[in-house]
Amino acid sequence: MPSADLFLQAAIQEALHGMAEGGIPIGSVLVHNNAIIGRGHNRRVQKNSAILHGEMDALENAGRQPARIYRESILYTTLSPCAMCSGAILLYGISRVIVGENRTFMGEEELLRSRGVIVEVLENEECIRLMEDFIQKNPALWNEDIGV
Repeated sequence: MPSADLFLQAAIQEALHGMAEGGIPIGSVLVHNNAIIGRGHNRRVQKNSAILHGEMDALENAGRQPARIYRESILYTTLSPCAMCSGAILLYGISRVIVGENRTFMGEEELLRSRGVIVEVLENEECIRLMEDFIQKNPALWNEDIGV
């Protein structure tokens, strides 16, 4: 059975892929029955998109799924989910979210928890370093991504 570390590493690989494309290093994977069914990374820069955060890209790449699949899935993300991504998590009934880190950005974890979503924050050093380095080098792009 694959471990949570394996799935977080897949999300980190997505983040690194996004950074290599010139984008923001945030990645996510959607896991159902211990298998990745959707993976993605922040593609706002690459696709000139207003909404393609890592979690949204992973959901999009999972394709249409029956509601049951979302309810049984776990979303892994390298960074705490923002309001938009948290809304999608709630809309599709994803019941558990594993967050790589929330030091560089605190998303809507309390909202998710208040609606019954299990949120586990790992404070993974690689996730923290990726975001700290990116924010230091690209403050304007980061502020744009979080709506500042």
